[in-house]
Amino acid sequence: RFAVSVGYWKDPYIQYFVRQAKERKAPEINRGKYYARVHGVSYLIKAFLRKTECNCQIVNLGAGMDTLFWRLKDENLLPRKYFEVDFPMIVARKIHHIKSKPPLSKPIMESHSGDSLLIDSHSLDSSRYSILGADLRFSSDLEEKLKKHNLDTHLPTLLVAECVLVYMTPQQSANLLKWAASTFPVAMVINYEQVNMQDRFGHIMVENLQRRHCTLAGVEPCSSLHSQRERLLLAGWEHARAMDMMQVYSFLPQADVRRIEALEFLDEKELFEQLMQHYCICWASKDSSSL
Repeated sequence: RFAVSVGYWKDPYIQYFVRQAKERKAPEINRGKYYARVHGVSYLIKAFLRKTECNCQIVNLGAGMDTLFWRLKDENLLPRKYFEVDFPMIVARKIHHIKSKPPLSKPIMESHSGDSLLIDSHSLDSSRYSILGADLRFSSDLEEKLKKHNLDTHLPTLLVAECVLVYMTPQQSANLLKWAASTFPVAMVINYEQVNMQDRFGHIMVENLQRRHCTLAGVEPCSSLHSQRERLLLAGWEHARAMDMMQVYSFLPQADVRRIEALEFLDEKELFEQLMQHYCICWASKDSSSL
């Protein structure tokens, strides 16, 4: 929300989910953890949507207060169905915002066709948008709930996980990735999270989070770009790639990068680079129909 208010990118919907931050975020966080991540992930999502001509579905895992559904609708890039999954408590909060704010509920109604909209405190299901409460550590429960909301396993499927897998044990995230690889014949997964966590900077990052009672249970597969790729291949995905965020940043449209670099003065270039080398975007695909 803070990065959007400074002008890093446009998101007219985030204001309805998140209050304006009281304190300024550091420029390296706005540039690296937010701007580069949003644009990098968005680039891959849109590539998938164009490739499938939107005849696909997206499953946003641990979606939190993400606004992607509304932004895609504005760009006329909605998949056939868009699913969001998070803990029931988070989902209840998001549904409350949607119900009470017309700029959020109207796009859902506009894209809805067919019978009446199903909504209760922990799930909402329309023909194009669905949000449900589930624990990602239990894939059979997740699958059952998604199918109740008309998940179509034969449709090309994109799964998105941003800073989600790192909070599960390696075994739990492996089970989730295996479930996805074995459930959908044509699929892609995008994972954004930490990398290179074995060095000094990585250890300090883990310690700082632990002090704030935030444990990264799944930090082990985040030791290198190789280990990030390997976990995807071991889970049954056919092709996998990974890039640290410094590489991603260098691939973003440079005219826009120059624009955002002028928004805030960045003193600590070295710290920015270190931070960017400790986050990555990995993606993998499984493609029975050679998309």
